[in-house]
Amino acid sequence: QVQLVESGGGLVQAGGSLRLSCAASGRTFIRYFMGWFRQAPGKEREFVAAVSWSGGSTYYSDSVKGRFIISRDNAKNTVYLQMNSLKPEDTAAYYCAATGIATLREAEYNYWGQGTRVTISS
Repeated sequence: QVQLVESGGGLVQAGGSLRLSCAASGRTFIRYFMGWFRQAPGKEREFVAAVSWSGGSTYYSDSVKGRFIISRDNAKNTVYLQMNSLKPEDTAAYYCAATGIATLREAEYNYWGQGTRVTISS
């Protein structure tokens, strides 16, 4: 089992940047394929990015590709989401999640953080 705690959310102007962090408890972080998801007000939660166990493979939704970068530091049990060129439509609660398999499907993630809110002003 793993517990996840996100941080780094906040209010930023359009065009700015934020870096989200997700700290994981336990000694088995490297066993988990990690993902970031987001949920905008009134919308369903959606996939944003994912990273493989070693960090060697990354995956992005079309809406963030080229602007966001996911990475992980297994020595620190932390996964990051660097968000650049932010747009008002990026406003959402951002969640990190962990799964034991390589998947981008929300339903296949077993562990979730509590979320961190990101607000982009125009």
